[in-house]
Amino acid sequence: MEQYTVEQAAELLGLHVKTVRNYVRDGRLPAVRVGKRYRIARQDLAAFAGLPIKVPSPPRYAEVSSIVQIEGVSRQEMDRVSTLVVSSLTGRPHGLRVEFVYDEARAHLKIVVLGGLEESAQVLRIIDALVKS
Repeated sequence: MEQYTVEQAAELLGLHVKTVRNYVRDGRLPAVRVGKRYRIARQDLAAFAGLPIKVPSPPRYAEVSSIVQIEGVSRQEMDRVSTLVVSSLTGRPHGLRVEFVYDEARAHLKIVVLGGLEESAQVLRIIDALVKS
């Protein structure tokens, strides 16, 4: 059962906290006392307001997992790509994880990018530009 504090109920109803607290004390708005604070059940608050209470939904967050595989990469090229990609992320909050796996015997580079959609897209554009150059 979802419950609200007096402050949360006041915000949802667009009323002053003291007004909601008075409604609770007068018995017009059912509430349960927990310690020194009141808790108001969602359905009681909805019935009191006469309308369904819209609870703000949490913001959505999407992540992407990408693996870029590049063949025919020398050790020197791998060092250049990894240095430029990592330096492009330095000093900016990005929440990304970028890892490099290099197989020197096969001249094979894998770049693993984990994080938000836009941030990952930016890293992929950087990698694309570096591979083409």
